[in-house]
Amino acid sequence: MKAKREFRDREDVEVAILDALVDRGGEGMTVFELRAAVEEDIDTLEAALAELNEDSLISVESSDGRTVVLPDDRVVPDPGEAPEEEGSLLDAVRDRLGL
Repeated sequence: MKAKREFRDREDVEVAILDALVDRGGEGMTVFELRAAVEEDIDTLEAALAELNEDSLISVESSDGRTVVLPDDRVVPDPGEAPEEEGSLLDAVRDRLGL
């Protein structure tokens, strides 16, 4: 599952984080799990998390010695909402090349 369309006009790493968190559901992800899912270095990930936190799009919770990052409810699509259509191969190439 992907984050709502209105939250996709952000840096690629921020969108990747939101998508990973939304896909994980209500259980959240640790920073290490996010790093593996997003495949970015820790400094880039930290900067993106700080930006998302500043914009109140994520929250951080600690329980039982485990700290997890959760998406804000407004980022998660409603269950009945149609999923965003996957782009074509040409769209993927354009995005990759920054066109």
